[in-house]
Amino acid sequence: MLESTSASAARTVIELSNVTVRYGGDMVALDNTTLRIEKGDFVALVGPSGCGKSTILKLVAGLIEPTEGAAIVGGREVGAIGTHAKRLGLAFQNPTMLPWLSILDNVMIPLKIVEPFRQEYRRKKNGEFRERAEALLEQVGLAGFGGKRPWELSGGMLQRASLCRALVHEPDILLLDEPFGALDQFTREELWDTMQALWMAKRPTVLLVTHDLRESAYLANRICVMSARPGRIIQDKTVEFARPRTLESSYEPDFTSLVQALRMSIAHVRSDAGKPAAASAPTTLATSRITETLP
Repeated sequence: MLESTSASAARTVIELSNVTVRYGGDMVALDNTTLRIEKGDFVALVGPSGCGKSTILKLVAGLIEPTEGAAIVGGREVGAIGTHAKRLGLAFQNPTMLPWLSILDNVMIPLKIVEPFRQEYRRKKNGEFRERAEALLEQVGLAGFGGKRPWELSGGMLQRASLCRALVHEPDILLLDEPFGALDQFTREELWDTMQALWMAKRPTVLLVTHDLRESAYLANRICVMSARPGRIIQDKTVEFARPRTLESSYEPDFTSLVQALRMSIAHVRSDAGKPAAASAPTTLATSRITETLP
């Protein structure tokens, strides 16, 4: 048992232990939150708006520190002196490409600023690094577009390039904050396939924040449901659908049942939000109710 526990600890990349985060001294964004993510996991965070999903991303990225508890990323506590123990890749709802650079140069930005690539950038930017960026662009269907400027590409094409930029430096951890939320449904579904293929090829540890429950079921191998603010993780569900997942499989009964169960779980926590303590079901009861709902 000790050996098994030790092996699990060695695989743990992200660990939040009884973390509370307060903003401005009195607004509690996260309350006594615990989460463990192992190497290669693809974890989706879902829940009502304002429940602390993006706060968890900020903790993992080292942008904020816990008010209480501990956040450990790559074996190092967030806020400890020194560089981040793991390389991070980030993609957001808005691609934020630099308009004066070509798509290829935008994709290569992490290689210019992240160690150890930074030291070799001048020597390899027109050789190995360029080939690496072009290979990623080809993988996401953007072969031949590296010389274009951002304003010459559609929103979906820019988001594909943004994923390439997040992965070009081979990050250990990929943080995705509503990366497809601003896109139309058809483009969004196409990019689910792109993201799934990239993850299967590279196997980074991924933490995805999304409001799209179909997206979470399509991409993740674990889905964590959060309560309304103050946020807590009240359900951690393993997604066992075979990969690669397809658009057709997302309409199968097991898939739609999972999405509906997630929707009902979030409806429960939304309806309980703001009720006086006497009128609300105890946390243990709410959690058991959600557990029973999920398949």
